[in-house]
Amino acid sequence: MKKKLAIIFANVEQLPLVNKAKEMGIETHCFSWDKEGFTQCKGITDYFHPISTLEKELILEKCKEIKVDGVASIMNDFAVPTVAYVAQGMGLPGNNYEDSLIPANKFLARQVYQNFGVSSPRFTLAHEGVDLTGFKYPLIVKPTDGRSTMGVIKVEKEEDVQEAIQRSVENSFRKEAIIEEFIEGVEVSVDSISWNGKHYMLAIKERELTTGINCKVKTAGHWPFELPNDIIEKIKRENQKAMDAIRYRYGASNNEFRVNKDGEVFILEVNPRMAGDSSHILMKLYNGYDIVKGVIDVALGQFEEPVITETKYTGIYYLCKQTKWVKDVIENSRTLAI
Repeated sequence: MKKKLAIIFANVEQLPLVNKAKEMGIETHCFSWDKEGFTQCKGITDYFHPISTLEKELILEKCKEIKVDGVASIMNDFAVPTVAYVAQGMGLPGNNYEDSLIPANKFLARQVYQNFGVSSPRFTLAHEGVDLTGFKYPLIVKPTDGRSTMGVIKVEKEEDVQEAIQRSVENSFRKEAIIEEFIEGVEVSVDSISWNGKHYMLAIKERELTTGINCKVKTAGHWPFELPNDIIEKIKRENQKAMDAIRYRYGASNNEFRVNKDGEVFILEVNPRMAGDSSHILMKLYNGYDIVKGVIDVALGQFEEPVITETKYTGIYYLCKQTKWVKDVIENSRTLAI
């Protein structure tokens, strides 16, 4: 009998998950709001259920009726709590629902990291007249519930703080913002997969960023990030502590750190889901690991410890003004000397 997988969300991000599950002979059930832009998996999945991702109680009720064997989602922050809620309600491999809400609140997450001894930048909740005595500029002001660079603002001087708070609050569902010290240094992205509280670090990626209106714009990513062994060990320790701090036990994660000039490692944020864009393709090119299959295996309780025997250099550039030279290289590749 085919195993049944509930997939929370049915937008374009879930296509790799649906296709991989079907390739593995698994019956797929997608749950999503039945509106344009949310249903790219409709017609590809075996069954489509027009229930909004936010209606977790209705999804749980339907999953019990279907008798699904696992529940998963990839690349989508909004699906994380619902995946946890359904898995917990059915006794399937998954994270505690209340714990799954921690990373979605950046201020709460910072408090949890601080209490757990995870190395973090200085922070405070933003409000009118906030006391920033002791803070070093530049600062970062961002919504407590932001899931993108919207409302993320780099502030160079005190007189610009209140305007930045106002703009960040406008981009927050909770109408809250957080202020953090900006950590100068290189940005590192860590991909992991967890099973029963054990975290398997799969890759460390170098993230190239440029400054834009919303402070942080991705321009490139490179695997592996060739760092000194002592820095790699620090990243591993901080990644482990951050995951344990939020009590993350099952599934993929993509966490961001910054390493300053003194070799200190600071957590920027934990993303309790697989990295977005084409990262799953690039990871497979880099070390052969199929993280989409790993997510499915975790959900179905058939996870096996990753075995990585070799790595290759892999990377991606995002086309923008700063990377225009890549387009020129591709278009003129026939005339370039090799």
